[in-house]
Amino acid sequence: MKTHHNNSPSDLPTTLTGFETINRYWDDKHNIYAAKILPGEFYVSMTGELITTVLGSCISACIRDKKSGIGGMNHFMLPTDTNQHSNSWKNTPVNMQTRYGNIAMERLINMILSGGGKKANLEIKLFGGGKVLQINTDIGGKNVEFVRQYILTEGLRVAAEDVGGIYPRMVQYYPKTGRARVKKLMNLHNDTLKQREKKYIRTLSTSPVEGKIDLF
Repeated sequence: MKTHHNNSPSDLPTTLTGFETINRYWDDKHNIYAAKILPGEFYVSMTGELITTVLGSCISACIRDKKSGIGGMNHFMLPTDTNQHSNSWKNTPVNMQTRYGNIAMERLINMILSGGGKKANLEIKLFGGGKVLQINTDIGGKNVEFVRQYILTEGLRVAAEDVGGIYPRMVQYYPKTGRARVKKLMNLHNDTLKQREKKYIRTLSTSPVEGKIDLF
């Protein structure tokens, strides 16, 4: 018998404090609760939810504790914010600061650790960083370079990756099992994603760190 889900707040699994604004819903196709994250956001689940996003130049790191199953995904556009201190992850989990890779990585990892995960058990998978914008700067390539160096510096390692190339990607991640599904959007019939990324970049260059940006 198929169970009906109305996606009301009381119907969703309990979420960690700070993630109340993340778009969470019942995914009929995959028969699972899901969380969809946008650029500048990240999400950590302790209840086996599916986490999904769509990437162009951006990077998503999918990280979990292999033993406990707690894990999550981030989605960032810019490699680093040099104005932030190393303890910046202690601020509100999802805000404008997580548009930067260094902060997005710190907050995702530390949220997993604060939820009971251990650094020695972390499994990391990387996606995105495509060259999808017709501009001089290869934002995707810089993001890939940054996240690889970050992981190396932190003494971690990448278990799997699908980065670079010229196509946007849809990513679905199951933290409980570590399964990741990637679909390259080769037949994108319009440039909606590209235009939204360009708009996002323009907004980032003029917006203060405080506050929040939604791309979609």
